[in-house]
Amino acid sequence: MSAVSLAPRALYEEVAELLRQRIFRRELEPGSWIDEVKLSQEYGISRTPLREALKVLAAEGLVTMKVRRGAYVTEVSDTDLEEVYHLLSLLESDAAGVVAARATPAELRELQALHAELAAAVTDRDRFFAINERFHMRLLDIAGNRWRNQMVADLRKVMKLNRHNSLLKTGRIEESLAEHAAVMEALARRDADAAVARMREHFANGLEAAA
Repeated sequence: MSAVSLAPRALYEEVAELLRQRIFRRELEPGSWIDEVKLSQEYGISRTPLREALKVLAAEGLVTMKVRRGAYVTEVSDTDLEEVYHLLSLLESDAAGVVAARATPAELRELQALHAELAAAVTDRDRFFAINERFHMRLLDIAGNRWRNQMVADLRKVMKLNRHNSLLKTGRIEESLAEHAAVMEALARRDADAAVARMREHFANGLEAAA
């Protein structure tokens, strides 16, 4: 039987990822207009894959399409932030409860190892944020609901638009680490109710720091 030839990643998907990372790095600032002509020339592509990429980012909430004005990097309002954190708190605290009840010892050790990495990254904000996201997404994977995982992944993309504010607050990284330790302690005790409560507190404090 001959090998199946897989199609390469679609060009618009590659362009979407390039733009996504530029938005997260603040090379494209919230509220800024996206110059399609300039980007098409920069990437050496036609407007078609660029516009398809922008549609992807609009569906994720990272880009806002305005009639007859084009595409803009989304600005996150206080209300947007409150709503995103509220939903993340509900979804991820539920996942924490599931993990406390059902995770294998090996899975809990994996989360503990990620927590240790997080503790070692307190002096590096960007690395801390990256490991923090890995911890949260791995916890969701262990909880095992792909629909919840997809919703959280999309919400976290919007949250990243404001991430620099939350972690720049003096002492917030240390507070976040302590909150993670409290979640881990509840998971280790197999206390689902405590795991849910500690994760909700984590998001409540994160929102306060991000506001």
